[in-house]
Amino acid sequence: MEENKTIELNADNVKAQMRKGVLEYCILSILRKGPSYVSPMIAQLKKGQMIVVEGTLYPLLTRLKNQSLLSYKWEESPSGPPRKYYSLTDRGLESLKLMDEAWGEVVKTVDYIKNGI
Repeated sequence: MEENKTIELNADNVKAQMRKGVLEYCILSILRKGPSYVSPMIAQLKKGQMIVVEGTLYPLLTRLKNQSLLSYKWEESPSGPPRKYYSLTDRGLESLKLMDEAWGEVVKTVDYIKNGI
């Protein structure tokens, strides 16, 4: 019984590490479609089964902004406080294109190693 619990915990850790590794790529990919604020980004990530909480997302968005990959502007909300809308900068779009290429290479490499194709 203890061995099954250990395997389950390891599987959860592996999934969490993989998600963490691609979260930046996912955020930039979402923003490729247009400006967004945090709630719709989280909803889209959850819809894709990438479970993320605001406490994880805000530091990442700040880091991406500090790297000049994102910009933001405040917009009034029809219901509640103003919202911070994030959008890709030209540098962010360039970075996303590089990530697209790198992702394709990673997938191809893993498929080859896994399946010999």
